[in-house]
Amino acid sequence: QVQLVESGGGLVQAGGSLRLSCAASGRHFTSYVMGWFRQAPGKGREFVAAINGKGDSTDYADSMNGRFTISRDNANNMVWLQMNSLKPEDTAVYYCNARRVVLGTTYWGQGTQVTVSS
Repeated sequence: QVQLVESGGGLVQAGGSLRLSCAASGRHFTSYVMGWFRQAPGKGREFVAAINGKGDSTDYADSMNGRFTISRDNANNMVWLQMNSLKPEDTAVYYCNARRVVLGTTYWGQGTQVTVSS
């Protein structure tokens, strides 16, 4: 069982930056692929970024265009999403995700709201 708690969301002007944090509790943190997803009003949840257990491989949605960076600290069970050059269309609830590929288990955080004003 893994519990995920996101923080760091808020209101920012277009062009600004935010850093989202995800604190994970539970065992075997390095066994999880950690990711960020987002859901804008009236839309489905979409993939943003992911990082493997060791932290040496990352994946991003094409629409991020190099603006976002995912990272993790396995010693402290933390994951971050650095978001730069934010746009109004980045407005969404951002969710932290933990996926243990071998067992097929997935956990979600409660989400943190990011609002980008124009």
